[in-house]
Amino acid sequence: MELNHFDKNGNAVMVDVSDKPVTHRTATATGSIQVSPEIMAAVKSGNVKKGDVLGVARVAGIMGVKRTSELIPMCHPLPIQKCSVDFETDEDAGVIRVFCTVKTEGKTGVEMEALTGVSTAHDIEHEDGAAEKAIAISGQQHIPVIRFADGSWLVEPSATQLQAKCKELGLI
Repeated sequence: MELNHFDKNGNAVMVDVSDKPVTHRTATATGSIQVSPEIMAAVKSGNVKKGDVLGVARVAGIMGVKRTSELIPMCHPLPIQKCSVDFETDEDAGVIRVFCTVKTEGKTGVEMEALTGVSTAHDIEHEDGAAEKAIAISGQQHIPVIRFADGSWLVEPSATQLQAKCKELGLI
C-alpha cells in the first residue's frame, strides 16, 4: 500500500490534487457514546445543568467540520457546502449515536471533515453531560457512499452491488 502523504524521502507532504477534476463529494461518519440511564434521561429531557447537550454538540460538530484543515495535518481546506449533524438515542442500550454528513464540490473528499464533526460532537456530549466521568466513545467510522455520474448513490455498497451498478452504467 502506498502512503500518499509522504514523499520518497519519508517527509510528510500535502497530497497534490491540482490535476484532479472537481466533483461532488459527500461523506458520512458515525460514532456512538455510552451513557448511564440517568444521563440519558437528563439529555432527553433537557435537564442537564449546561443546557441542551445535543443542540450544543450539533453546533460544535459543524464548527469542527469547518475547522478540520486547521486540526488535521496535511488536510486540504475545503469550501463546505452542506453539513448536518444528527443524533439517534437508544435508551435501552444507553447509547447516543451521532451522524455527520458533509458535502462539497472539490478535488478531494470530505471524509476527514465528517469524522472530525463526529469527534467534536462527542467531545461536547462528554463535557456537557459531565455528571459522569466514565463514558465510552466508540465506533467512529466513515460510512462509504458512492455517487455515480448519473446522479445515483449507493450507501455502504457490497462488492456485488457496486459491480452491478458499474455494469449498468457501462463502466465495466
